[in-house]
Formats: sequence, structure tokens, C-alpha cells
Amino acid sequence: MESKTVEERIVMTPIKKGHGHTRIKIERVQQTDENNSSVMHVAGGAHKGIVINKEASSGEDDQFHAQLTLEFKVFLTNAANDTHTQESRQLKFWFKNEVSEPDQMRNAQDFFKELVSPSHFPKDYVGFIKGIMKLMQLKYRNIRKIEVEIRQIEEITEPPTRPISMDENSIGAKVGVNQEKVLEMIESAYPNPLTVTDMAKTLQCTEEEVHLHLDELKSKGIIKLLENGSYTRVTQNDTEVKMVRQVPTVISSQQPSIAIITAQYCEKVAVDAMIENKDTYVRYKTEGESNVYTLGNIGAHRVVATKLPAVGHHRGAMIAAGNTTTRLLGSFQKVEYVFLVGIGGGVPHYTDYSKHVRLGDVVVSTPPEGQNDKFIYIYCEKTKNSSEDKATNGTLSSKHNIKRWCPPSLCLQEIAQQLWAQGLVDAKQRPWEDYIRHATETLASQEADFNRPSPETDKLFMSIGGKDIIEVGHPQAPEGTVDYRQPGKSMIHFGGVASGRALMKDDAVRQEFANQRGILAFDSEFDAVVESIYGNRKDNYVFIRGISDYKDGTKNKEWQPYSALAAAAFMKALICALDPCDDQD
Repeated sequence: MESKTVEERIVMTPIKKGHGHTRIKIERVQQTDENNSSVMHVAGGAHKGIVINKEASSGEDDQFHAQLTLEFKVFLTNAANDTHTQESRQLKFWFKNEVSEPDQMRNAQDFFKELVSPSHFPKDYVGFIKGIMKLMQLKYRNIRKIEVEIRQIEEITEPPTRPISMDENSIGAKVGVNQEKVLEMIESAYPNPLTVTDMAKTLQCTEEEVHLHLDELKSKGIIKLLENGSYTRVTQNDTEVKMVRQVPTVISSQQPSIAIITAQYCEKVAVDAMIENKDTYVRYKTEGESNVYTLGNIGAHRVVATKLPAVGHHRGAMIAAGNTTTRLLGSFQKVEYVFLVGIGGGVPHYTDYSKHVRLGDVVVSTPPEGQNDKFIYIYCEKTKNSSEDKATNGTLSSKHNIKRWCPPSLCLQEIAQQLWAQGLVDAKQRPWEDYIRHATETLASQEADFNRPSPETDKLFMSIGGKDIIEVGHPQAPEGTVDYRQPGKSMIHFGGVASGRALMKDDAVRQEFANQRGILAFDSEFDAVVESIYGNRKDNYVFIRGISDYKDGTKNKEWQPYSALAAAAFMKALICALDPCDDQD
């Protein structure tokens, strides 16, 4: 007897749910050519292989939880009555057994990007479900099943403005001169003073415009005029900051064993809030680089904290940062540990809660697992004289160089991981949370707000091609697993930290680079700084980055103060956990 033909079909089954809640199961099945009482429609022609089942009162749950989940929001307009509705749409993915975890993630994200592509985004439910089924049938054959959950969230009076690009406002637009921009420039350059001419040139405005804002900032006591006509930041408790030509000699017993390096002004303020019995000296120079050193105690350790002037993406700033680091380590030769503390950009994991880094979290640089070359910091740059070539398929071209650094000793990383492990077992064993709370009270008088911003401001976007983006939901802890994230508290993550302009320009390249190399955070370029640390033979160093955006830490001003404070607080917990250094007279 001849056997019946078995063919693969894409079967859609609607599951009955409550008001404003729809669930649809779409699965890949091997089905014989026999009639099935649950089948409502078998498509033919161009849609052959598509089967629509009758609505089921309840769905049989898969024996395994979904392997990946993606959630996003849509806004619908009812043409009949011109009302607007906000919906949450969640896609749950199951894959064939042979599909590896990295391929699951790539497949889910690529599938999603095609589904929501602005050029052919479906305008109604039928088109949306049809799009899922056709993508499964024709292209994404490794996907075994997708469940779609659609929930009505609320009715809104006006549809939101469609975001085209997260950086759209900064592309080709001249930024107006305002008080905030002038202060930001002075803070970035600190401890170097700036002249009015320098500021006007950088801001592309007249000196008169700059003077207007300088006079107002000066009247508020935020900046001050120096003897040579340049301006600098007034730091908190300015009477304690001593302007000197040379930093006084520090006696042997008071020499610091720990150096802390920051780059942003809010980072320096956050770090200083962790230091007791402190004295701050600004080695002031009218020409060349000025230096700021804050000496004091954290726990049983003597520390020195500095701020690099204007670390950024132009080579001059990076060289200056490296020189400042070399000068710091040359001036305080008993330093054994170096902490690079401040803000950074988190690497979002759109589909995996356990790997997702959020705003306000802290990333501690540790060697990522599964990498052939051990590193904690990695830097990507274009080779000299190479043209601006386009990266394709999320990969970098051969015209890019990659540099890696890893300290000979990983004792700081090991202690940090022990601290977090203890905090997971017992929430009371998280001293950094107390440090954040106390410092927030101490810094209440600062111009910047060091309180944790509202969770509603932590928006996650995914690039779906070109400049187009879509807002997606943060991945949630899977059913049946422990959710270690506490509302309003920072999670601590361990992995690589990276930087490089080649990575900042393309979201897809940055995401793929991070996934392949175990990168959890990006920051502005610190290669010259870490090269100086390496050159000075410091065997113990660590990056601690508080996450303030999803790029390199410089984009979202609202989260910067709190994220800097979270990084500084975990730094203090780590320093307090270190054994006291032996006195060397």
C-alpha cells in the first residue's frame, strides 16, 4: 500500500482570551493529507501550506517555556471615530532542537526586524499574523513555534510622534548656545580652565553670547573667573579645594595605594562623596594640562582620585588623558590598584533577561567567558589611511584594528564577584546600596540631581534598519525562574568593556561585536588611559561603569549622575573588601 504524503505546514490557532486580550499560536507541523475537524481553512495557490484552525477555548501549553521573548508597543487609530489605542504585542519563540543559543537570538531579532520594517509594516491584525506565518514558512525555517499575545493597554487622546532616529535631532542641526551647554563644556574641561575665545569657537557663537551665560553661572556661584581671564568650575565646598603650583609632598605613611580615575565632572563628584577626610588640590597651570587630586580614605585604604580633562573622540583629548594618567601614577608611586570609575553605555539583550543590562545597572570589567584572548577592555579603531567603509551584516571590515588589555592579576574582579554573590544570597549584604542612599543625601545641594530617575525614562529601542527604530519592552524573568532584579536597585554585571568610534556609528555592528566578544558596556575612548596603566606596570586595575544609556554613556544626561553614583558606590564596597596594604616606610 502506498504511504500518504507528509508535508510541513504552518498552522495558526487562535486561543480564546478575555476582553482586550488575544493569544494566537502559530506552529510548524508535519501533517498528513487527512481532514481534521479543527481545521477551518486550508490555503492554496501562493499561500499553499498555510492552515487556519478554528478558535480553541484553551491552548495546550508547550512542555518547555518559550526560549526567547520580544515585546513591543503599537498605536492604533480607529478611522471610524478617530480614537487611539495603545497595545502591547509580545512574541514568544520556540526553535528546533539543533539551533544554538546565539543563532536563536539572531533569528528572533532578524525575524522581528523584518516583521516590523517600516516599508511594509502591516496595518491590521490580519496582515500582522499573515506576515508572521509567511516569514516562518519562507525564510525562518528554524523557528518551530511562535505565540503572539496582544493586550490592549489604554486609550490615548493623541498618537505619539513616531521616532525616526534616536539621534535625529543632532544630525545636521546646529545646537543653540545655552547655559547648560556652556557649563557642560567647563565641567568637561575641568580641571583645565577655559577662555571665552575657546568656548565661543567650540560652540560656534560670538563671545558676547558666551559672556551672557558665564555672567549668570558666575552669579550663581557655579563657576569662577581666574587671574588670567579664563573660567573654571567651582567644586563643592570650594574652600577645601586648594589651588597650587605644585601638589604638596605626601609623607610615606599617607601615600595612597589606590588611584581612582574619572572623566566626567559628575563622576568625580560621585567618587569624592565616597572619600572621607579628603583634601583636594588643583595643580593649576595657565598653559598645558592642569591636574586635580583628591586625597583621603576609603575604609582602611588611602586613595587618590583624579578627573581627566575632556576625554573624548578626538586624538588630542585621548593623548592628554594618557599623559594625565602617567603623571598621576608617577606622582603617587605606591599605588597598587587602579579603578576607572564612571558612566558607560549598556549592551541591551532584547530577548534574554539574564544577560540584559539596564540603565542604573553597574558593569564590572571581567574577562568574558568563551573568549580565546583574555581581556577586560577592548578598543576598536580604523587602520590609518583607510576610507570610511560600510560594515556589512553586523561585521567589521579588515580595515579595523582591535586592541585588548587584561591585568596580570584579577583579584579585584574576583572580590567584586564575591560581593555580588553574597548580595544575591542575602539582600542585606549589599553595602553599596547604603552608600548610594547616604551619598544621595550628601549631594542634595549639587546642581545635578543624583537621585535615581523614574523607571519610565528607561526606554529601550531597537534599530530596524537605517535610521528607523522601534521601542521594545525590557525582557522579563522567565516563568519559574528567580527574578534577582529589585525595583529601584542596581544589578551588578560582569563582562567586557569596549570602546571605539567604529562601533558607535552602527547599532547592528555594535550589537554583533558585543555578542561575539561578551561585551556588556561601552564607554568613551580610554585606550590611552589603560595603555598608560599597562605601561606603568600596574597589575591590578578594573573598569566600573554605571549605565546611563545604551550607547557609550554620553547620550542620556538624565541618568548620568545616578549611574556615576552607583558605580562609585560599588567601587567603595570593593575597596572596603580589600585587605589593608602593608605599610612601606
